[in-house]
Amino acid sequence: MSSRANKKQAAKVVREQIARERARARRVWVSIAAVAVLVIAGLVGWGVYSSQRSSSFTAPAHATANGDGLVVGAGPKTVELYLDFICPACRNFEESGGSSLNQMAAANKIKLVYHPVAFLDRASTTQYSTRSAAAAGCASDAGKLPEFVQAMYANQPPEGSAGLSNDQIIQLAHRAGITGSGFDTCVRDGKYRPWVQHVTDAAVSRGVTGTPTVFVEGKQVEARLPAITQALGGGPVG
Repeated sequence: MSSRANKKQAAKVVREQIARERARARRVWVSIAAVAVLVIAGLVGWGVYSSQRSSSFTAPAHATANGDGLVVGAGPKTVELYLDFICPACRNFEESGGSSLNQMAAANKIKLVYHPVAFLDRASTTQYSTRSAAAAGCASDAGKLPEFVQAMYANQPPEGSAGLSNDQIIQLAHRAGITGSGFDTCVRDGKYRPWVQHVTDAAVSRGVTGTPTVFVEGKQVEARLPAITQALGGGPVG
């Protein structure tokens, strides 16, 4: 083969190699662009989902500014209580300290903030934690939240059961002094179920992992009345 032919062949090989490299580079960049689009779409989708999760709810009356709690009283110091209505330890807390906290809130010695969460939906067959927490929002609308909480714990269903039906919750609320059809409709329609999800998400974001959990002036304390009283600046209580 002549030198000229060799040069032509060599040039052809080089051109083909360059073409293959360019094609490979295009495929790489197309793949990178496709992945980037998927990542961006995923981030946008998650952002929309998170926004909807956190904002697509109606807060009950007497809710905190960020909507994750229900306020009773207007005292100078804040006690926050995270509770689940099917939680036995929460019932024990209510029986031992609930009345005292409610009395302090009624006298405007403290601002008591209830955070009804749905950690234990798995402990019933009807999402009782969510349903009962949503009903607490209805009770807050009626201005009878402490009375409702007391009645619910006095009639707490066992873990693993179906929990109280909506009609049973309504009957208990009526006996606790909540009147009018607005409460009944609120419970049956599940008006505050999305709000309960917001409260639960906010609790998890704060690091709350169980119930009852108590904060005094933003600092977590033992969920016992003596510890709460001491954190408020008072002496020990039996």
